[in-house]
Amino acid sequence: MRRGLVLTALLTGLLTGCADAEGGSRAAGAAGASAAAGAKTAARGGSVGAAGSACELPVAFDVAEFWKAKAVDAKEASAATGDLAELADALLRQGPVTMACEIDAKPAGKIGFLRVWTGEPGDADARTVLEGFVGAEKGASKAVYRAFASGDVKGAEVEYVTTSELLEESKTERALAVTTPRGPVVLHLGGMDTQEHEAMLPAYRLAKSTLRVTAG
Repeated sequence: MRRGLVLTALLTGLLTGCADAEGGSRAAGAAGASAAAGAKTAARGGSVGAAGSACELPVAFDVAEFWKAKAVDAKEASAATGDLAELADALLRQGPVTMACEIDAKPAGKIGFLRVWTGEPGDADARTVLEGFVGAEKGASKAVYRAFASGDVKGAEVEYVTTSELLEESKTERALAVTTPRGPVVLHLGGMDTQEHEAMLPAYRLAKSTLRVTAG
């Protein structure tokens, strides 16, 4: 019973976060975009990934000031049954990876999340992992892939568009992928709309520029 309650709370929180993103103020998005104009990277507020941090991951990176990280335990979802299991799978798994960490921008006055997804070790390279991630997202199109490097870390990055049939709106999203001895990692930035996405880019750039592999 307790396992079911915890899982339900987790999924409710994720759904609430998505609802907040869809229903948030457009004015807040405009203010965020204006503040971020010309900024290359956000001010550092901490880091995640290393042992003892909010999310222990195969990689570590700096988090923007005021953004709040929270670990996501998808193992609990695998024990769910019925409609709850289907909902958990849809929310927590995308292509070859599973959500492991969610970094909320709301405490910084923005509407969206920087999410980290991890997968099992294998032979797939970063580009293949990223293609699988984007291909599994409903409404994704116009993907443009490129290679990137951050210090000793090399991987693939993508910018693409998602279109909601319900809302009849499109927005820009970004993601990057790297492979590590502990499996692939995808870092994804969404947002309420393209304007809000662009306002959060400094936080994404900070994470990308400080990305490093953690000790296994």
